[in-house]
Amino acid sequence: MNIEDPTPLLGNLSPREFMRDIWQRQPLLIRQAIPGFEPTITLADIKALARREEAESRLIWHNDKGWKMKAGPFPRLSLPRQAAWTLLVQSVDLHDDAIAALMRRFRFIADARLDDAMISIANDGGGVGPHYDSYDVFLLQAHGQRRWRISTQTDLSLEPGLPLKILSNFEAEHEYLLNPGDMLYLPPHICHDGVAVGDCMTISIGFRVPSQAALARGMLEAAADQISAQYWGEPGLYGEPALPGADLSSLYTDAGTDATATPAALPEQLVQATLETLKKVRLDQAVAARFLGQWLSNRPENAWFEPMQNPPTLAQTLPETGRLVLDRCTRLMYFEDQLFINGELAPVINDSVLRQLADERELTYHAMQSLGMAARTMLDEWLDEGWLHYEA
Repeated sequence: MNIEDPTPLLGNLSPREFMRDIWQRQPLLIRQAIPGFEPTITLADIKALARREEAESRLIWHNDKGWKMKAGPFPRLSLPRQAAWTLLVQSVDLHDDAIAALMRRFRFIADARLDDAMISIANDGGGVGPHYDSYDVFLLQAHGQRRWRISTQTDLSLEPGLPLKILSNFEAEHEYLLNPGDMLYLPPHICHDGVAVGDCMTISIGFRVPSQAALARGMLEAAADQISAQYWGEPGLYGEPALPGADLSSLYTDAGTDATATPAALPEQLVQATLETLKKVRLDQAVAARFLGQWLSNRPENAWFEPMQNPPTLAQTLPETGRLVLDRCTRLMYFEDQLFINGELAPVINDSVLRQLADERELTYHAMQSLGMAARTMLDEWLDEGWLHYEA
């Protein structure tokens, strides 16, 4: 997708215009975002997926007795009778190539933000109640109809004592009926309520929105890794000493300190020495990139990789036809000369060919010709793990 070209997917905005004017700013209703859309996955497929141990699923229903929720898997799926129900399955992109391909139509937004494709199916009246999400989402209608009501209200108070988060005082400002191919984009904290009109399927393309607390904690954990490496005399994160110029293996000293009449009080000198020590810990761009690259590329627990039979050995002979393709579950990202795959820092320095593999998620045999031996050996390991596949 050219980021300058208008596209029906974004209501005939270009990706650049969408990111500039709409993203995280306001909701957008897009009629026929995918004209004539027909899902490659059926309601029966979603029910079957909810029975599987490796799929995360929930069943939500409501009747005159109120709201109920049950977590899957559902070996014997029994849908509530005389109740409006919704069955949700998370991360369907990890289990279905077509849904993974659909999700990647949104890669005009960085992979670091792209999370998963959740699919919900429902009977007439089914929904999860008025609520808000703390992430960006595209809601693509796949089958049947769903009526959406949305609100920009600031009152986010919730009904107490319920098994799911439902707004106490939802006041709709806009109402839309979506048909297959229609899509609704919602930024974080836009209140919404979707109700099925007849049997219904909705595909939700969700995006990560890390909190500042999560980012700060990750950076501090990365710093803790540095300190441990320095203390135990091990190499740092990038092969050099973990804290250049800093000797954190030395002991705290308080020689010359006067006797105290208040032994329970923390010594001011110890507090100040601790603060001075923290100034020696490196918190820079390289550490931030290492933390983010490993965290955001980390594969979900329910990702399943299946290595191909008898893959080529690239370190011996490069193929003269075909291409390398990343597995649908593989997450490959880069920053400057660092390359991250499925939560690991790759052992080779990133180059233009590996960046091409990350951006395009495939590599033709022509592009492989310029790969060095270290990179080819690494790709062989990825083939053996099932993270990468060869297609002749």
